[in-house]
Amino acid sequence: METTISSRGNMASARSSVPLLSQEAVAIRRVCLYARVSTIVAQDPEMQLRELREYAGRRGWQVVEEYVDHGVSGAKESRPALNRLMADAHLRRFDAVACWKIDRFGRSLKHLVNALAELAAYGVAFVSLRDNLDLSTPSGRLMFQIIGAMGEFERALIQERVRSGLRNARARGKRLGRPRVLVNPDKVAALRAEGLSWEKVAARLGIGVGTACRAWQRLSKNLPETGSASL
Repeated sequence: METTISSRGNMASARSSVPLLSQEAVAIRRVCLYARVSTIVAQDPEMQLRELREYAGRRGWQVVEEYVDHGVSGAKESRPALNRLMADAHLRRFDAVACWKIDRFGRSLKHLVNALAELAAYGVAFVSLRDNLDLSTPSGRLMFQIIGAMGEFERALIQERVRSGLRNARARGKRLGRPRVLVNPDKVAALRAEGLSWEKVAARLGIGVGTACRAWQRLSKNLPETGSASL
């Protein structure tokens, strides 16, 4: 019962945080095409572009730009062509973005939802040819809401699993976080007396600059160093 209630709560939270698309119809006259291939060898984006050009022609759309990422994995954070596309969308250089399939455009569900919401904020529609997804139509916008809700729900479940794992670890007495670095403040002071900078002192002892500074401050204030060990 507890799991069911928690899941319902997560789903409700997901629905409330999904970005909403404008319910106004988007008039499409100018469209840009986006294509991506993961490898340069044996993959050609022309197949994707050809189908997109034909589709745009049937819809009476003018293709104003073609953005192509060559040899770029779908998991990569930065894609040069996609970055240019989003910048041009902000300038409203086209009315819609057309891609061959959703997995060619979004690197993850989270990225896809955020990118589509960003396009919607600019007043730019999104069309995925093979997925029959057209966000300029009411049914397409409904599908986007479903995709976004599932993405948020998935993230809520992951967060709950992480929190549950942390609670269980604490219950077993496991110490969480990074282990404490034990520093011999006398060695820090000796290296500083030799004229070494804080960066060089930290590098010599294999610790962070902040850790070295705090150890030296404790020594200068005559505070005892509990559990100190030589490095």
